[in-house]
Amino acid sequence: MTDKPKPHSKSARNPFRGFMDVMSEMNRVQSNWMRASSEGAQAPRSHDSAYVPPADIFAKGDDLIVRCELPGIRRDQVSVTVSNGVLTISGYRDSQLDNNVVYYTRERVYGAFRRSMLLPEGVDQDHISASVRNGLLEITVANGAKAKPRNIDIAEDEDE
Repeated sequence: MTDKPKPHSKSARNPFRGFMDVMSEMNRVQSNWMRASSEGAQAPRSHDSAYVPPADIFAKGDDLIVRCELPGIRRDQVSVTVSNGVLTISGYRDSQLDNNVVYYTRERVYGAFRRSMLLPEGVDQDHISASVRNGLLEITVANGAKAKPRNIDIAEDEDE
C-alpha cells in the first residue's frame, strides 16, 4: 500500500505548479476587472479577453497530457510548437459566415488564439506528439510527468 496523497487533497503537491503562464493569466484577469469596473459589466472584448481554448493538463503514467478544446477548428487551423521548453498552441477560429449576416446575439469569440505553457525542465522536445479528434486536441509529452522538484538542503548558519 502506497501513501500517495489524494489528487484533490490540499496536501497533494502539484509538481507542475508554474506550468501555466501565470503572469499572462494574472494580467488578463486584472485587465478585465479594471475594464469592467470602469466600463460596466459588458466590457468590450480585446486581445486579453479573446478566445483562449480551455485545457486539462494531467499525468498519465510517466507522460504529461495536455487536452485542449478546439470546437469547430480544423487541423489545418491550429499549430503546436515547442521552443526552449515552451509549448505553444496557436491558431485561428473563423465564424464561417459571410458579411451579409445580421447578428442578434454573438457570444462566441472568433479570430486568432494563442496559449503558451512552460514545460517541466528536462523534457525531450523530440518526444512530443499531438492529435486531434472531435474538436479535442491532445498533446502527449513523453516522460514529462517524471519531472520532480529537487529539494535543496539548507545549511545551518554557525553564528546562531
